[in-house]
This record gives sequence, C-alpha cells and structure tokens, in this order.
Amino acid sequence: MKRIFLLFTCILIMLPLLSEAQIRVLSENIEFSGTIGSSQRKSLIIHNESNQVKEYSLKFLRGNIGSSQNVKICIAEKCFDPKRDLSKIKIILQAGEIFTDLYLEFELGIIETKGNFDLHFYNSTNIRDVFVIESVYEVSNPSADETNHKDISIGSAYPNPTNRMAQIDYVIKNPTAVVKISINSFIGNPVAEYQLDPLQKNLVINVADFNPGVYFYTLFVDNKNIVTKKLVVKK
Repeated sequence: MKRIFLLFTCILIMLPLLSEAQIRVLSENIEFSGTIGSSQRKSLIIHNESNQVKEYSLKFLRGNIGSSQNVKICIAEKCFDPKRDLSKIKIILQAGEIFTDLYLEFELGIIETKGNFDLHFYNSTNIRDVFVIESVYEVSNPSADETNHKDISIGSAYPNPTNRMAQIDYVIKNPTAVVKISINSFIGNPVAEYQLDPLQKNLVINVADFNPGVYFYTLFVDNKNIVTKKLVVKK
C-alpha cells in the first residue's frame, strides 16, 4: 500500500511538468540547398498547444557548421548571431498561438559540402519543456559542371538526388534566344518543360509530385538540343 501511495504521489508531482510540454514544431526539418556563396532564409512555425503563456530561450546550437558559414536567427525583423547573442534569443508564445515570426538565415559558405545543425530551445521555468529544430544543408559548386554556350551559361541541377526541389542556375547571354529545359522520364516520356526567363538567374523545379526514379533534362536553344543530363528523384 505504501508503495502504491508513493507511486501515486510521484505521478502527481510529475504531472504538471509533463502536461506543460505542449509545444509542436510544425517545421522540424529545415533544408538549405544552394550554391557556393549564396544565402537562404527559411521560416519556422511553432504552435503552443497549451493554455499557458510560455517563454523559450535558445540554449545552444549544435552541429558541423564550417568557418565560412554563418547562421542567424531572426525574430520578426530582428536578427541575432547565436555565437554572440545567445542570451538575447527568446520567443514568447501566447496560449494556443501559432508563432510564424521565427526565421533562420544561413550563409552557405565558400566550399562544396553538406552537413546539419540543431537549435535547442528551453523553458527556463521547466527544464523538461524543450523543443529542437533540426536543419540540414548541402552546398554545391555548379561551375564545376557548367555548360557554356554562346547564348547561355548553365550549371547542373542540384541537389541531385532530390525529393523536393531541384535548382538550375543560368545566365542567358542572348536575350533574344529561346531557351528551354525539357524533362523526360527514363523511358523518354515527356514530364515537364520550362522556358527560361532571361531576367532570372535560376530555375526551380518542384519534383515532389514526380515518381521516384531517373529522369533526363535537356537544354534547348532555339529548338536545338545542346546538352542532356541526369536528374535522380528519391522518396
């Protein structure tokens, strides 16, 4: 009986701590993918599912971030460097609030690489009330596999393989040329076609609806086949 009483007492003591941890990260896995020297900004969505106002501070940032890479955490329009401003990075969540003013800015650095890093937030009034945001990144060097033509310079699709988006960077030298990318399945069936805008510098291809497998994308300039390359779509 005494053991049952002690167990029941422990449960009552722990219950408030357990019930408070009701934060849902709606964007747990953040992906950065781009070329050397570029930077990207990603939005994060946090849902306070509890009926209490909560304040969270960034406890630490962990991961393999290179010396030429830089991460900034932005709350609304104010950005912080977690290496210098760790104690200043705090967010207040109202009861039931879906918080959308949290952003990550990531400078991808100067070398071709890939890795990951995590952001750990905690509630100072309850050490068990924590949430983690996981981020992965891939930095490519499109110039290493660039196609130069009198009317266009164009890199290869990256990331490759991919399961969400693929990007192709280009510079159209002759704005009067008709330049397009045609995508075909492994057996040659047409899947998509994009005309490249001379005022833009990259083409973003959404492959989320593609079936996993091997595809081929072909560059056409004024209806002439210039080069064909492979794109792999994974699950």
